[in-house]
Parts: sequence; C-alpha cells; structure tokens
Amino acid sequence: MNERTTDFRKLAVRSFGAAIAALAVVAPAQAIEAFTAHYQASALGMQGEGQMVLARQAGNRWQYSLSIRNSLVDLSQQTVFDVQGDWLRPLSSSDVSRMLVKRKSVNTSYDWDKRQARWSGDVKPGRAGPAAIREGDMDALLLNLAIVQDVAAGKTPSYRLVENGEVKMLNYKLAGKEKITVAGKTYNATKAIRDTGKRQMIVWIVPEMPVPARILQRENGRDAIDLQIKSWR
Repeated sequence: MNERTTDFRKLAVRSFGAAIAALAVVAPAQAIEAFTAHYQASALGMQGEGQMVLARQAGNRWQYSLSIRNSLVDLSQQTVFDVQGDWLRPLSSSDVSRMLVKRKSVNTSYDWDKRQARWSGDVKPGRAGPAAIREGDMDALLLNLAIVQDVAAGKTPSYRLVENGEVKMLNYKLAGKEKITVAGKTYNATKAIRDTGKRQMIVWIVPEMPVPARILQRENGRDAIDLQIKSWR
C-alpha cells in the first residue's frame, strides 16, 4: 500500500472527516435540525461523491453519517449522539472503509456511566480499550458539526478527541474570511486551520450551512482529501 493510501486511511478513521478534519447549525446545539448535504469529493486523486446526513432517532438521539465514494475509495461512517447542553455527546460509532482492495471496519462504544470507550473490529489489541473518557470528549466525525457550532458562537475551536484507544487535543486557529462559491452563489466563509507540520486540515464555515462548505486535508504539502459542498437541505 502506498503512502497516499495510508494517509487517507488515517483520515478515514478520524473522520471527518478529515479529518479531517476533519465540522450543527448556527442556532444553539439544542436546536439542531435534520439535514442532507451533498459534496463533490476528491480522494486518492480521483473524483467522486460525498454525502453528510443528520437524522433524528428515538429517545432524543441523533444519527450523523458521512459517505465518500469513487472508483478507488468507499468510506462509510456514522455516529449516534445526544445533546448535553452545547456538547454533542457520542454514544456509538462505526467506520467502514475500503481503499483499493483493502477493507477495514471499526466500531466504537461509549459507556458514560463507567466513563469508558471501547473499540472492536479491525483494531490492534492494545488499542481496543477501555480508554477513560470525560465530559466534553468528542468523536472524530462529530467535529464536523461542533466546529460549525463553535465558530458561530465566536469560539476558537479546540477539542479533546478520543479515538482508537488514544486521547489527543485538536486545536484550530481562525484564519480570517474567504469567499466561496456554491451552486453559482458566493458566500463569506470563515477559514479554520489545524496544522501539525506534516498534516493540515482546513475548513471553510458558512453561517447559512449546517456543515462545512469545504474540508481540505493536505499531507506533506499535497492535497489528500477535498470535500466541497454542492447542495444541502
């Protein structure tokens, strides 16, 4: 497997997603609403389609999903969560990815009574958990919603991510405004960047949109993943 495929797999399990990176609505988290957003997706140098969907479930729960597909990549992720104040609290997630001919599947469960997260599926024994979790911890996919919410609230995005048996801090900086065009209409987007040297995650956030207008991950200065919104409802 080449370096670009490996880099993309790392993004997939973080998930945007991104990485992305890696990003609800302008209203408070308690007022989030269901939506479907369609993206033009570039992955491993091939064009394809992406989709994000937020759907209400029973018991005041929500399911948020992301899919990216082209001739080389088939990625499907979903997270079930509830809302605790302004915190989108993850309850469970699944991540199924295919890059070329290799397939990987990982499931995550969050036990908030015991404050533990566990992983199953294609994970190394040392990464299966349990890992300690605390209030405010995030699932990687939920970052797509949280960053929109936080930028709208005037916050500089910063998250404690629990993923694959590890805990890490993700800190973004706001890099001003930039115009972005969607379906022939121009919007003013806030640009947020997370830069670790080898990897950059760049997100464009538009107040009118429930998810990022664009998510770009760069690896060693090269574009690895690029999601650009085409429509939402």
